[in-house]
Amino acid sequence: MQDSMDVIVTPKLLEQILDSESNLIGIESAHIEDTLEQFRQLALRSGQSIYLWDPENGIAALRQSELRVPGSKRFNDALRFILQSMQFGIYLLIDFEDQIKPPNTSLLRRFARIRSANQRKIVFLSGRLELGDELDGLIERLQMGAGSSAPPRLRDGRWVR
Repeated sequence: MQDSMDVIVTPKLLEQILDSESNLIGIESAHIEDTLEQFRQLALRSGQSIYLWDPENGIAALRQSELRVPGSKRFNDALRFILQSMQFGIYLLIDFEDQIKPPNTSLLRRFARIRSANQRKIVFLSGRLELGDELDGLIERLQMGAGSSAPPRLRDGRWVR
């Protein structure tokens, strides 16, 4: 039997990300791999442009992980790509903790101030989200599933709340 997860990635969560006033979003999850798989399933079902950045692979499309952005393995290169992109996208970042330092923090502050028609969101996924005082006020933290009192139920072979 699978443990119930603390984050349930649903269309409602996607809607909260898109409706957020902030371009920087934080989600804490003790089960990062499960959360990423849920985002992947949501990307496949919804057709949304959701990407994943990790230091090993750089930026890759969740729907087609073989589609990677060349030269995006370094954190600051990935941030510059996201800043310059003119297309809608949700960018999930993992294993970023050691990268939250200058000059990357100034790029993130700049990204937080962007207001344009083509929405781009950076979502920090971490077991414990600590980004420092410089960025804390710019990040909207989303809590999913943490306060749910309903018992988990089996749906499509997965335990969901």
